[in-house]
Amino acid sequence: MADYNLSVVISVADCMAACKASRCAAVLLRMKPRFVFRVGITLGFLVASISSSVAKPNVVFIMTDDLNCDLGSYGHPLVQSPNIDRLAEEGVLFENAYCNYPVCGPSRASFMTGLYPEQNGVTVLRRMFRDYVPDAVTLSQHFMANGYTAARVGKIYHYDNPKGIGTDGHDDPASWDTKINPRGRDKEEEEKIFSLRPGSFGATLSWLAAEGEDEEQTDGIVATESIRLLRQYAVAEEPFFLAVGFYKPHTPYVAPKKYFDLYDLSEITVPRIPEDYLDTLPEPARKSVTAFKPQIDLPEEMARKAIHAYYATISFVDAQIGRVMDALEDLGLKEDTIVLFSSDHGYHMGEHGHYQKNTLFENADRVPLIISAPGVTQSGRRAQGFAEMIDFYRTLSDLVGLPPPPDYVKGISLQPVLRDVSNTVRSNAFTQLINGYTLRTDNFRITQWKIDDPDNLELYDRRRDPEEMRNVARNPDYEQELEYLLKVLKGRIADATARPMGLDFTLPDSSDRGVQKIYD
Repeated sequence: MADYNLSVVISVADCMAACKASRCAAVLLRMKPRFVFRVGITLGFLVASISSSVAKPNVVFIMTDDLNCDLGSYGHPLVQSPNIDRLAEEGVLFENAYCNYPVCGPSRASFMTGLYPEQNGVTVLRRMFRDYVPDAVTLSQHFMANGYTAARVGKIYHYDNPKGIGTDGHDDPASWDTKINPRGRDKEEEEKIFSLRPGSFGATLSWLAAEGEDEEQTDGIVATESIRLLRQYAVAEEPFFLAVGFYKPHTPYVAPKKYFDLYDLSEITVPRIPEDYLDTLPEPARKSVTAFKPQIDLPEEMARKAIHAYYATISFVDAQIGRVMDALEDLGLKEDTIVLFSSDHGYHMGEHGHYQKNTLFENADRVPLIISAPGVTQSGRRAQGFAEMIDFYRTLSDLVGLPPPPDYVKGISLQPVLRDVSNTVRSNAFTQLINGYTLRTDNFRITQWKIDDPDNLELYDRRRDPEEMRNVARNPDYEQELEYLLKVLKGRIADATARPMGLDFTLPDSSDRGVQKIYD
């Protein structure tokens, strides 16, 4: 009898620990056979009583600002990003992930609401989705409704960067239990920053090799505050959803000088375009790549310096991501935490003669995406199938076992891909911008401006033209491909512009742009 009692005590303790990690069945298998029957009822009661409190995985949601795929893990020959590369070695890297709108505000509102921009009203920079879909349940709200604590450190929704640093920006208060708005030395010392437009930093090329330490910069503080919250969460009982929003490498490209010293200016190359290239583009596309007029036809030495500063800032952000990842491991949270890393959209650094975002070309639309989910993802795998940022909502909900999101939430769960990278859930990726829509397939990119106007079509054969420099929309050799892709694109447009079912929606007034027209 004494042996029996001892076995029950040991088994219960073991079961409690195992249930916390969702391994109750394994406990029974480890018990001595002669005790399984005798304690089965006790264990069954215990498991039932605590099943509702079984620990769910935590989520660390890392979002950068204006980061393209110029990373070591994506094959860039110069950029040093050892910590992002480390994350790629631990999870799944998506080679073909795309934003749904290559501008900060619409992109962020889209992946947080699980609605395409025309479904949540945010089709220009500074609109607030609550004005149009006031009852939308955001990604973090969905986690909060299911027992998670949710915190934001830094930029997740749109900020005027850098003007909004240290403020709530265009945040959604209902999305968080805790919010932190860092403000660092980069903001306090803006007078030191070089800019193509003196006194302007966010919408033009600008940079500074800064003095001081990482922790003094705004993004260094983002990492520090995130680590502080992780320490709190490590001893708390409830799971957490921590959104870590870095402000870089968005302009101004500010990083401590040591990150500039990582790169030799002479090794940096500036993309070149043919002299008559702009004449080959439909007017809307031409306007998109000439939108930032001070940045057109940059002298080569100036362009090199800008690219150099961008690379330095990427390495700086990478170091801060490394600090957060190290903290997860040091605090014993790594094995119970899903990490999703991405950027709000891609970025041009001279491709198509353009700098920054706001185009429907590959450079602005493709984003880095790495997901590490312990027990789900296999280390160091690469997924070739397509993903969209609108998929984040359903993917993270699936990974932690939450009830399904509201029916109006769009997107597709990427969990099948994370379990086996040979799986595909999308055959294409859809992005929109102002009055244009684009579709990326395995072999082509098709872009339609001003719907049903044949003169404003673009088609790029990426097998022969991966840089998307030769528009073949009028080439008769591509007539069949164009017809088919137009049909697919129109189907995607219809889906992305349909009113969200079961959700009150206020159509934005046509005069409510929320910001000055992007293209003059």
